[in-house]
Amino acid sequence: MQSVRNTRVPVLIQYTGKPGAIGLRSPGLPDTVMIEVRDAGARLNTYHRDPLRLTIDLRSYIHGEKGTIRVPSDALRRSISDILQGTSRLIETKPEEIICDYFTEQEKSVPVVFAGEVTPAREYQLVSGPVLARKRVKIYGEDKSLNSIDTIFTEPAVLNDLTDTTDTRLPIAIPRNVRIETDSIDVRIITERFTEKKIIVPIHVRGVPEGCHIRLFPKEVEVNARVGISNFQKVQPADIKATCTYSHEYTDKLDVEIQYTNPYITSAWAYPGTVEFILEQ
Repeated sequence: MQSVRNTRVPVLIQYTGKPGAIGLRSPGLPDTVMIEVRDAGARLNTYHRDPLRLTIDLRSYIHGEKGTIRVPSDALRRSISDILQGTSRLIETKPEEIICDYFTEQEKSVPVVFAGEVTPAREYQLVSGPVLARKRVKIYGEDKSLNSIDTIFTEPAVLNDLTDTTDTRLPIAIPRNVRIETDSIDVRIITERFTEKKIIVPIHVRGVPEGCHIRLFPKEVEVNARVGISNFQKVQPADIKATCTYSHEYTDKLDVEIQYTNPYITSAWAYPGTVEFILEQ
């Protein structure tokens, strides 16, 4: 274990001193530098158990609105040597130096939109949502990148069999070459169990020839309106209208059409769906 040998170990890099408005061109700054170091085996094992960590202050390498961050090989080797044990000797670093172009970022506010599929559980209906906690987010980058982006979307999500209120946090799909102020967003979806409310309404007829009178059998229909349980009492007969349209083509029955204005009604249908009639001169 005490024989002297070489080994390769990672050095984890943390950067400080970068102004918030400065962006980095891809691939950015490396978060790891691999080094070859020489020492006794027992001491080398400590580097594997407890990885080396190096902090680089970028204030010395950023000058002006755009340029190149360059940590030269001699500065990098010196900084790494300072964190090695006294008996260790640095043989090689990969990369030998750290290089990355930088620029001053521009800012743009864009809408963020839910992308995906929402399906309530059986006997439930969608009441509200998906509602995102924020309507807009800020993105940062160069003008040419920002100009091509008008909307930001969440990562595609499939949310099935939802009951009651569902709160979740979804990642945001981040376009290339831009930075975003948050990488995820809260989403709320409200569903509730539905029921059917039965309402008797009269039938109105459109298109009856002038001077004629039409008699319907029956003259009223039962309408089944689907509504959330919490809004059951908010649906009234005045919210629903049943109509038939007289046709000059030969027929002995008219189809019943249902219209509703109440926003709490999600669907409605009539029974019977057709009625007989007599046209009187």
